[in-house]
Amino acid sequence: MNKGLVVVTGASQGIGKALVIKFMSGGFDVVSCARNLDRLNLIEKEPDYTRGNLITKQVDMSVKDEVIGFGKFILSLDKPVAVLINNVGTFIPGSLIEEEDGQLEKQIETNLYSAYYLTRTLVKNMIERKSGSIFNICSIAGKGPYANGGSYSISKYALLGFSHNLREELKDHGIGVTAVIPGRVLTPSWGETNLPTDTFITSEDVAKAVFDISQLSSNSVVEEILIQPQHK
Repeated sequence: MNKGLVVVTGASQGIGKALVIKFMSGGFDVVSCARNLDRLNLIEKEPDYTRGNLITKQVDMSVKDEVIGFGKFILSLDKPVAVLINNVGTFIPGSLIEEEDGQLEKQIETNLYSAYYLTRTLVKNMIERKSGSIFNICSIAGKGPYANGGSYSISKYALLGFSHNLREELKDHGIGVTAVIPGRVLTPSWGETNLPTDTFITSEDVAKAVFDISQLSSNSVVEEILIQPQHK
C-alpha cells in the first residue's frame, strides 16, 4: 500500500492513541484530532513516532460542522487518504428507562454521526482513486444488549449497520470497509477498576489488528473482526 495519509479520530488516549503509534511506527503520516489537543500533541515526544509525521487538529467530533470542517482540512493537505479510522466515541452509563434526557442524542452524535459525516466528506476522493481502507471502531455492545449502557449500545448497533451498508456500497470501488468489534478494552475510561487485567483486551492489540488488515492486498477485505478477552 502506498504511504498515503492515515486519519484517526479521537486519538488522545486509548485505542486511538495506540493506532497513531502503530501507524507512525510503520512510517505513515497521520492526521488526528481530539478535543484535548495538548494531550494529543504529547504523542510527538514518543520515540516510535519519529518514522512518520503527526498532524493534529482540535475538533469536537460530536458537532457536525466541526466534523465536516476537519474533513475539508484533511482534503486541503492534498495528499491521498490511504486509511480512515473512525475511532472517536463516548460511553455514558445508564439504563434506557432511567437515564437523563439527551444521553441517546449525545452518544449518537459522537459514536455514529461523526463517522457518517467524516466518511462522506473524504470518501469521494477515495472512490476517484479506487483505493483505500475504512475502519469503524465498533463495540461488542453493538452485537447484543449491554448492561447499564442502553443508549451506548444503540449507537454502536447503528455504527455496525453503517459499516455493513458502507461495505456494500464501496465494494465495487476498490475500498475495503472493516467493522472492528472489540470486547472490553483496558483504557483510561475504566478508571481505577478492580477487574483483573487479563479480562481486558489491550489497545495495542486492537491497533495491531487494524494495521495488519490494512496491509492486505486489494484482493482481500476483512469485513468484521471480533476481538474478545481470553478470560472474560
